Amino acid sequence: MISERLFALVRCPECRNAIAVSTLTCQGCGRVYRAPEHAYLDLRPADQFAEQTKYLDEALHADARHERVSPPLLGSKIRNDMLREYLRPSPGDLIVDLGCGSGRALVWNRALGAESIGIDISPFFSEDARRDVPLLLGDLRRLPFADGTFTKAWSLDVLEHLSREALGAMLAEANRVLAPGGQLFVYTHVRKNAPIAAGLRWINRLARGLERLGLIDMRQERLRKSDHLNPLADVPDLERVVQACGFRIGRIRFYTPIVGGFVENILMRVAERALARRAARRLSTGGSVDAGAIDAQAIREARTSAKAQIAASPATRTVLRALSLAMRLDIALFGRITSGPFFALLIKEGPPSAR
Repeated sequence: MISERLFALVRCPECRNAIAVSTLTCQGCGRVYRAPEHAYLDLRPADQFAEQTKYLDEALHADARHERVSPPLLGSKIRNDMLREYLRPSPGDLIVDLGCGSGRALVWNRALGAESIGIDISPFFSEDARRDVPLLLGDLRRLPFADGTFTKAWSLDVLEHLSREALGAMLAEANRVLAPGGQLFVYTHVRKNAPIAAGLRWINRLARGLERLGLIDMRQERLRKSDHLNPLADVPDLERVVQACGFRIGRIRFYTPIVGGFVENILMRVAERALARRAARRLSTGGSVDAGAIDAQAIREARTSAKAQIAASPATRTVLRALSLAMRLDIALFGRITSGPFFALLIKEGPPSAR
């Protein structure tokens, strides 16, 4: 969604001056931006950073999971519940989602009344977000906003995709665009895990065994995780990095998904694989002989079919809500044990230190 309000908030990422609505020309450096071809503005810097995410590749989005937004369930519900608990978006807030992906968290939280904007380097926004949410294509290392624009921000499943240098640049920019005392909610992980993570490793070994038997398919997940650079070593390292970028950790809760790992990596993958095999059988009788094309289309149809069933079936949603509730046990039982994945509320205390 593009509005006059969006133009009032954005700035040229090169010089931070306003951009004229009529001509899309920066009023400072004179750079002319392309007219929007879709429901978002393209405000990427003119010079491309050497480090680029694999999420720009079409292959990572082949299963079409980004195209429509389903209700927050399972792991996505855990993340969104913690976001609401820690950040408390409310009317009067101006919030930016840093690395918004499909824009689903923005869609889920519109009803809370806060004004929000999504920005991502990858243009794979959902249809729902394009219709209802102001969206920008941009780089988190050079945000197209003035200093102190936002009261709050969130960034989910983003920091682990950045190198050490890019992480520092992203957090410094987040600090810059937040008002004094502004808050940034993050979900990511450090490399050092707790001994209880052995349970998750066992679940992952089980998943690999089931994959060899053809009962689940983890290829798409491996492709997505291949972009992880994991720049943070442990929690003390996290504390040093955020402090250097002008933040302090206001709250932190750890999330070792033992129950969640079994639900999402085993139960959901078995169901998804069953849907994909059913779709593949149907497609193979339709005259196509390209096994690779059938497989790719079957995976896409399985994801689309699952989303449709969630939308249409109250019984399916009830089951998924029950599983989501069970996954909260991971936070209740293990949330105070220092581990790899965590939710944290970062509070802006001052400008970043010179790096």
